[in-house]
Amino acid sequence: MPEETRPILVTCPKGLPPILAGELAALGLPGHELAAGVQTKGGMDDCVRLNLRLRTGHRVLLELARFRAPDPDALARELSRIPWEDIIPADGHLTVDGSVKNEHVRDARFANQKVKDAVVDRILARRGRRPDSGPDPVGAALFLHWRDDAATIYLDTSGTPLPRRGYRKMPHKAPLQETLAAGIVLAAGYGPDAGHFLSPMCGSGTLAIEAALAALNRAPGLLRQDFAFRHLVGFDAARYEELRHEAAADAKKTLDGRIIASDIDPAAVAAARQNARTAGVEGHIEFAVVDFRESPVPGPLADGTTGVCVLNPEYGARLGETERLAAVYAGIGDFFKQRLAGWRGYVLTGNPELAKRVGLRPRRRIPLFNAKIECRLLEYEMYAGSRRPHAPDAADHGEAR
Repeated sequence: MPEETRPILVTCPKGLPPILAGELAALGLPGHELAAGVQTKGGMDDCVRLNLRLRTGHRVLLELARFRAPDPDALARELSRIPWEDIIPADGHLTVDGSVKNEHVRDARFANQKVKDAVVDRILARRGRRPDSGPDPVGAALFLHWRDDAATIYLDTSGTPLPRRGYRKMPHKAPLQETLAAGIVLAAGYGPDAGHFLSPMCGSGTLAIEAALAALNRAPGLLRQDFAFRHLVGFDAARYEELRHEAAADAKKTLDGRIIASDIDPAAVAAARQNARTAGVEGHIEFAVVDFRESPVPGPLADGTTGVCVLNPEYGARLGETERLAAVYAGIGDFFKQRLAGWRGYVLTGNPELAKRVGLRPRRRIPLFNAKIECRLLEYEMYAGSRRPHAPDAADHGEAR
C-alpha cells in the first residue's frame, strides 16, 4: 500500500469544488479546484481521513502513475510495469472504473477490461494466482483517466462512492444526493453553533440528516462499514481504527439549536424518520406532517441566533405544472417574509422563471447541479425590524439562472 506523498484527486459534482476545497483546507490539505473535483497531495493516512470526514466528495483517488498511451496496447504495456503484486492482494478482488476519451476506444468498459487484464496478469506472474475481478465494489479498486494519449491510473481508495452513506433505506420521490445536500448545508454556513435548521418539504430527510451530521461534527464516513483501501496489501487495521477514533472523538453529543423536518406527505415524513434513525440522528431531528407554510419555527436562542431554512421545491419539469408551482414559489416568499424575520432562507431550484415568483431579491446565487440539472441555490436574508427584503428587479431576473 503506497505510503509516500502523492497527488490525490477528490471528485465531486460540478458546482461543489469550492465547498469541497474548503473541507480539504479545514483538514490541512489545501488544494486546486477543478471543474468536478479538487487536487491535493498526501499519503494513505490522508486518504483514510478524507474518506471518513468529507461531506461533499465522491471518490478519493490516489495517483499511482501518469504515462503516454496512444492506444490500448500501449496502455497495457505501461500498466504491466507497475508492481501490482505489492499493492493488490493475489487472493483479493479488483474493480476498475474509468473516464475514457480515446479514438481507439468506443466503450470505456473495453479500457477497464484492459486495465484488469494487465493488473491481474502481472500479479499471476509474480504470485502464482490472480485476484478475482468484477463490477461489484467489494475489494480493491482502480480508476483510469484517459484522454487522447495521456493516461493516469489511480487507486480508488473509496470503492463505493462516498455519497452512499448507507442511511437512506427509504428514498422518496427523487431524493437529493447526500453530497449535494451536504454541500447545500455547508454553503448555507450551517454547522456546530449555527442555530436552528428548518427543512420544510423534507422529502426523505436528506437535508435534515446532513444538517444534523454537520451540526454534530459527526464524520459521515463513520456510517460506512467498508472502503476500498481496506483491501490493499499492507493495510494497517490498527492505524485505521486510530483514525476512526479520532474522527468519532471530534463529534458533539448535543445540539445548540433545533432541527425540524416537515412535509405535507405523511409517507415522506415516515421515510425521513426511518432514514434519520438509520443515520443515528433521529433523536436530534423533530418531525412534523404539515404544509410548508405551517412549519414550526423556533424562537431565537439566548444569544439571539436564529438559523437557516432550506427548501427544495419541484422544478416543474413536466408540462402543465408551472401554474401550480408558481403559487408554491410565491408561498415560499410569503413564508420567508411573514415567519422568518431575522433568518436566512434558501431555495434550490432548476427553474429560473419559477424562482422569480418568490418575490424577493436573492443575496447570493450559488450554482449547483442536481444530477444533470443546472440549479441555483438562492439565498434570502430576512431582516428583523425596519429593514425589509427588496423586491426583485429586472437585473435579478436575468441573473437567477
